[in-house]
Amino acid sequence: MTDTHRQDGTPATYPTRHTVVVPNSINMVSLLGPGDEHLALIERSFEADVHVRGNRITLYGEPGEVALAERLLDELVTIIRTGQGVTTETVERVLAMLRAETTERPADVLSLNILSNRGRSIRPKTLNQKRYVDSIDKHTITFGIGPAGTGKTYLAMAKAVQALQSKNVNRIILTRPAVEAGERLGFLPGTLSEKIDPYLRPLYDALHDMIDPDTIPKLLAAGTIEVAPLAYMRGRTLNDAFIILDEAQNTSPEQMKMFLTRLGFNSKIVVTGDVTQVDLPGGTKSGLRVIEGILTGVEDIVFNRLTSHDVVRHRLVGKIVAAYDEFDARGGHEATGPGGRA
Repeated sequence: MTDTHRQDGTPATYPTRHTVVVPNSINMVSLLGPGDEHLALIERSFEADVHVRGNRITLYGEPGEVALAERLLDELVTIIRTGQGVTTETVERVLAMLRAETTERPADVLSLNILSNRGRSIRPKTLNQKRYVDSIDKHTITFGIGPAGTGKTYLAMAKAVQALQSKNVNRIILTRPAVEAGERLGFLPGTLSEKIDPYLRPLYDALHDMIDPDTIPKLLAAGTIEVAPLAYMRGRTLNDAFIILDEAQNTSPEQMKMFLTRLGFNSKIVVTGDVTQVDLPGGTKSGLRVIEGILTGVEDIVFNRLTSHDVVRHRLVGKIVAAYDEFDARGGHEATGPGGRA
């Protein structure tokens, strides 16, 4: 194709030209990014030229690429209209969903508001995260399985707080198996509760993001929120509760059965874990690894898998997880450390 240009500097020989008129109500800096960083990302992502004049964006390129770029701009405008800020990560996530040709609109995925606290909203940030959140709404028992940073526990806790605030349940129960990842409980100083506290700390940290910190001690004292080791669940029937089992890869099959059979009336269970990060003593099977083969096909139970593409921490975390997955796929040896932890 000959690279000729019109007098205004725009390409003259691309097969498709289309102009998008951005509504006057949309701030172009929000759309294109400070210093046009979103625009630069869009230009790098498509085999097309993008030219902006005022609120008119003209796209030149192959028909498929031009159509996809137009859809990207439309989704970003829709997101901005909801009052959200658009970042380069937003642009990347919208584009990934569009290229995956999903039936869900990216703007619907990224605009689903689960919970707001102190001016901060908690929302799913990937398609799999939205499907995970939707399955929590639709099923009594939901499993969220995937690597660190995919929002498994955080989103489940947001749904628990939402259920409590809307009075769908009377209490939240958060539990983890107290299994060491290298350390030994016996060597930690303090009482039993003080020894256990480090295992439960991530759950408290998430709670502080979602509930006014001043009210958390009152809710804990009243039993409205309970944070306890898995062993404390034995022998109980949990009614009118939203129950989350975190780090479920560190349960034995017997513990997993014990936990799931605590389910009472008007309750919901979410089980989260990462089957690649097992810290159980050698020879002990992970309850999370075997449970899908046992419960697949049972009505009202659903298994959701999240991947490195759903990691919403620093972008390097997703690359690190993907690199480990590739290493394991090549038959690499386990990383040094208990349970394969590096």
